[in-house]
Amino acid sequence: MSAAPQPVKLSLPLEYQQHLFQELRSEDELVVLARGLGLMRLVTNLLHSYDAAGNNLIIIIGAEDRENAWIGEALAEHAAISMAPKARGLTVVNTDFTSVAARERMYAQGGIYSITSRILVVDLLTSLLNPETITGVIVLHAEKVIATSLEAFILRIFKQKNKVGFLKAFSDNPDPFTIGFSPLATMMRNLFLRKTSLWPRFHVTVASSLEGKKKAEVIELEVPMTDAMKEIQTAIMECVEVSIHELKKNNTGLDMEDWNLDSALLKNFDVMVRRQLDPNWHRVSWKTKQIVSDLTVLRSMLQSVLTYDSVAFLQHLDTIHAAHSPQPGSTRQSQSPWMFLDAAHTIFSGAKQRVYSSTAKATEQTPIDSLQPVLEEQPKWAVLAEILEEIDRDLYFEPALRDDSNGTILIMCSDASTCRQLRQYLEWMHVKPRADDPTSKKNRDEEGKPSAAYMMRRKLREYLKWKREFAQISNALFSENQEAIKGAADPRLGQAKGRAPANKRRRQRGGGAAGTVTGRAANGSVIQYFEKPSEVDGLIAGVQPTEEEAAQKPDIIADPLDDMDEYYQLYEMQDLVVIHAFEGDQDEHVLEEIKPRYIIMYEPDASFIRRVEVYRSSHSDRNVRVYFMFYGGSVEEQRYLASVRREKDAFTKLIKERASMTIVDTGAENAVEDQQEAFLRTVNTRIAGGGRLAATAQPPRVVVDVREFRSSLPSLLHGRNMVIVPCMLTVGDYILSPTICIERKSVSDLISSFKDGRLYNQAETMFLHYKNPMLLIEFDQNKSFTLEPFADLSGNLSAINPANVPSDLQSKLVLLTLAFPRLKIIWSSSPYQTAEIFENLKTHEEEPDPIAAVRAGLDKDVRAEDQTFNLEPQEMLGVVPGVTPKNIMNLTLKCENVREIANMTVEELNPLVGREAGRQIERFFARDLIDTD
Repeated sequence: MSAAPQPVKLSLPLEYQQHLFQELRSEDELVVLARGLGLMRLVTNLLHSYDAAGNNLIIIIGAEDRENAWIGEALAEHAAISMAPKARGLTVVNTDFTSVAARERMYAQGGIYSITSRILVVDLLTSLLNPETITGVIVLHAEKVIATSLEAFILRIFKQKNKVGFLKAFSDNPDPFTIGFSPLATMMRNLFLRKTSLWPRFHVTVASSLEGKKKAEVIELEVPMTDAMKEIQTAIMECVEVSIHELKKNNTGLDMEDWNLDSALLKNFDVMVRRQLDPNWHRVSWKTKQIVSDLTVLRSMLQSVLTYDSVAFLQHLDTIHAAHSPQPGSTRQSQSPWMFLDAAHTIFSGAKQRVYSSTAKATEQTPIDSLQPVLEEQPKWAVLAEILEEIDRDLYFEPALRDDSNGTILIMCSDASTCRQLRQYLEWMHVKPRADDPTSKKNRDEEGKPSAAYMMRRKLREYLKWKREFAQISNALFSENQEAIKGAADPRLGQAKGRAPANKRRRQRGGGAAGTVTGRAANGSVIQYFEKPSEVDGLIAGVQPTEEEAAQKPDIIADPLDDMDEYYQLYEMQDLVVIHAFEGDQDEHVLEEIKPRYIIMYEPDASFIRRVEVYRSSHSDRNVRVYFMFYGGSVEEQRYLASVRREKDAFTKLIKERASMTIVDTGAENAVEDQQEAFLRTVNTRIAGGGRLAATAQPPRVVVDVREFRSSLPSLLHGRNMVIVPCMLTVGDYILSPTICIERKSVSDLISSFKDGRLYNQAETMFLHYKNPMLLIEFDQNKSFTLEPFADLSGNLSAINPANVPSDLQSKLVLLTLAFPRLKIIWSSSPYQTAEIFENLKTHEEEPDPIAAVRAGLDKDVRAEDQTFNLEPQEMLGVVPGVTPKNIMNLTLKCENVREIANMTVEELNPLVGREAGRQIERFFARDLIDTD
């Protein structure tokens, strides 16, 4: 069945990597490695050791697309270096592999396959892939393998049928292993593993490998924030703190130990709060729901004030204010609570003062205020320019010794938007500003110093243009609302009911005192300020492009091939400055390919620091200097320190639990029961005649539609010792017996099925083929769901008629039961309860016939063996007008692909779906594209 790993040439130069590799080759275990220590490099070397041996069938589950690309490229490189003739590389099996026969042939040949979970579980259950032929399974992102996941289902099938194949799981995220009661033991049971190998950064072997003679040179640069940035950050933090306090006050009884300002800096804080509120979401007040939404916005603002330039941040605030502003004349209760705080006024006024300020000018009549551009630059920009100048001086006066590095300068930042911002700054920082430009005063005494004046003036011009259009739209909407309010006026009083205050219009349109940055509405919330036309004209006049600015090359909007020479040319690696965003494990590829001598971390990232340590320690012939930039006293610094501390605490908890943990019972030992227990499980307790017990020849069986493997229910049914038979069903989702057919609906699916009429058609087809059709409505056990009392719906129910379709869910359910009186509706609070209900329903029933279940709803001439599992094309066809569950099989069986259907005429579609359905299908695909523009 398999061949043992062969000793081949590996690319694991560090001691901890070699030790861990040998450990993995000898036994099955869960490896939890600190992020940045080269998890994917370890996995690819392990896979290559099996690939080089040949005759192995290795299955990878849980891999993402970018990881598949990494593994495939690494295996190809290893095979080329080691010259392994038996190595086959990686094959990715996803929805592109629609042919069952093709997959069966590939499995028989062996190799390394990365398979999506939905395809793999169906192939295992249908014996297309025999679990006994699998050499071993590699699980990536082991932290995601929960009890109800498809991955746990796959591992259970594998361990039940295969007692000799290896199983190795990997994760670089220790946090999920520390949540809940005995979390590590629980995860080990889900993974069917007994041993855990923990490798934090403070591991003795890791520390000695990274802190030797080859340590990288690191220069920390603490950049002070501007006063305005400090004020804005403090104000946002105050809004966050007040919002958390309000959440605690309004939701007593919950575990709110982690609801604090420090936890609010973590990325998963929103998920943590929502997870605790979801079970009672229907009971929480409007204010609580609004605050939960506001926390997400406020936490994003904390990041934006540090990464966006001053103009972009002001524009970002404008959009936030517009999204959170109420309709004119609304009350206080319809607005976000944080908009009433003094800190909110500080945020908006401070953001505007960073872009432009108000100055008084005296005239012959009266003194007036005018707006002058300020255009505050991000402090890190100047520090970045100084670093680049320092590198240039070092290269000129003290040339580095020749080594294997390329001399490239690599700048790493958080996301693509920051990459674009830095590219613009580096491109335009040497464009000279105008002498009379107020934004360039600070640079007049520093001739030749880099400046962002040109870039910021250009951004301000674009912002003012956007703001003018934004104001026009806002005024138009305001006028429409005012007309609606006037239309609701009482004619006897001559006054509008609920009209906005008299000064509402003037304030909303920015008609206050000149130079007022922000103000307050009558109800106390912050109102948006719109500049006067004269002020906008003055600002635009102050930021007109200079001759040198006008001569700058425009941005590349199109990319025609006829002028490539104008924009593209080849550069030496020595002259390159590469700006790249953090991408996790892909950053190791960047370091290996670019071979930088200088690395500038524009923003802190703990995992990338470790990647640099691994890179430097792995290459003795490469010198690396790292500049580590961060805003001192900022949320950026706190978030970085909190992430390091949180990871350390997580590994500490795991080490303690592992030390006190007993032997984990994975359940694999009990996967194959003795003959007596297996026989007793097949005893049917149905009372027949005199009450005798009838022993069947087969275990309980459930026929499941392959599309249902998105849910956790098939896994739970399999866990209850039921045989799962996946089929492409036309009628129903679960067939429990020859007479019981069940259509399963989640709450969201139930609502959409009522909207498009799909549920009515599904119920009709179930009644045509089964004696006892049932509708299962299944809730999410972690989320709330409730229906309105029926007493409140009497008026709506009495008005039900074909011309007046009710909009509420309960009335539609009443209509469904009136149309199908024999339809049974099952309400289930969770998939666990559904599995128990199914088990009870099967107690007194015969086992279903998969062939008959597949034939239901098909033409009599169609063979069940012809069914395939091509889900994606059928799901695409399912939303086309005219395609129904009854005729979709005719289309999929008679046509080769979707393109063929799209090109068919009504006459060609008529024998397959009927003339009316054929007209709808042909009209959908032949729709003129002009109509969609």
